[in-house]
Amino acid sequence: MKQYGAEFIGTFWLVLGGCGSAVLAASFPEVGIGFHGVALAFGLTVLTMAFAIGHISGCHLNPAVSIGLWAGGRFGAAQLVPYIVAQVTGAIAAGGVLFVIASGQAGFDVSAGFASNGFGEHSPGAYSLTAALVTEIVMTAFFLFIIMGATDKQAPSGCAPIAIGLALTLIHLISIPVTNTSVNPARSTGVAVYAGGWATDQLWLFWLAPILGGILGALMYRALAEKSQS
Repeated sequence: MKQYGAEFIGTFWLVLGGCGSAVLAASFPEVGIGFHGVALAFGLTVLTMAFAIGHISGCHLNPAVSIGLWAGGRFGAAQLVPYIVAQVTGAIAAGGVLFVIASGQAGFDVSAGFASNGFGEHSPGAYSLTAALVTEIVMTAFFLFIIMGATDKQAPSGCAPIAIGLALTLIHLISIPVTNTSVNPARSTGVAVYAGGWATDQLWLFWLAPILGGILGALMYRALAEKSQS
């Protein structure tokens, strides 16, 4: 239960910190943090939580990561469902807290998106479904590849949180204009359930693509690592 509690708290922090920066600070009057600040915020949530709970649960914070690590031979199938439940409930709880905070400002309109992920007319750059699908698969694949490599027993000890946090920052810098960056079904769900409408209608893609990408990236690293050891 300590592992599941850690995943709940860690994913709560990721959604509150990452999506919170997008909703509350990205375009703050006169001086906002913009895409760069949001990208950094997501990276910092993972970096800080990796140091805080990595030794407890592995700090997955993401169903695609848990499934990818299972595909890569790093995680047991028996823990997949409870990990994912903890991640999704933590994300929804954080979305609720963020909703309460954001709705304290006059003129707040949750239907504007609430940091939800989308494609077509709901993509920040009006990118197509195909572009969104490819982006989410490729970005999540490389995220898992980096996670697998950074946490390999042959990798430099203690550096994994930094590499993984910076990887997530880079992923956001690339893909915020395309999908608002998911690479994490829990993160997408945590805000979409409050935005409703198109956000929940398009949520399927932000489960399917990250999971496919996570499996692909983990298998890529596993094949590479096995060949290098043979």
